[in-house]
Amino acid sequence: MEGMNYKDEEVLALSLARPSIFEALVDRYQNDFLRAAFKIVKSKEEAEDIVQESFTKIYLNAKKFRNIEGASFRSWAYKIVLNTSFNHYKKLKRIRESVKYVDSAFYEGVADVKNNDFEIEADMKVCISQILPQLPSHLQDVLKKYYLEDKSQKEISEEEKLSVTAVKMRLFRAKRLFKKIIEQNNQLCTTAI
Repeated sequence: MEGMNYKDEEVLALSLARPSIFEALVDRYQNDFLRAAFKIVKSKEEAEDIVQESFTKIYLNAKKFRNIEGASFRSWAYKIVLNTSFNHYKKLKRIRESVKYVDSAFYEGVADVKNNDFEIEADMKVCISQILPQLPSHLQDVLKKYYLEDKSQKEISEEEKLSVTAVKMRLFRAKRLFKKIIEQNNQLCTTAI
């Protein structure tokens, strides 16, 4: 492959005129970057997205790279990967916190806390199946698949031909509407109590 015998800095400079040469840097660093990103976000898919975004940033900012003593291409590139990883981590943390809040709010209105986890889960499924028909069909489908059929968000996204983000948003809206219906009807799913 072209560019394999050059130093990183040389490959980067050459890739400005011939973008195909940049592939040599991708081959050299992809696995290392994936490991670094994974250590931060703990998700293979997120790490892959981070690495792809990082390589894009590296290429788009190649003209800004300056080879100075003590700062190699490797350190510059890792800084981009780490900054991108930390930004994704912060974003994921905000999303997880909001989903965690929504999940707890969703369950608070559904049933009293019981000692047996299996009993709670069974009661939740019965409750959900009572309220489900009151939701719009597109929200009903994702809620049903997620809570009653125990499918992952990724599985639902593949079935519904939606992005995982779209599935998360539908779940968020469905849970919010579900809770609102319970509050409006002042009902706590009689079978769950």
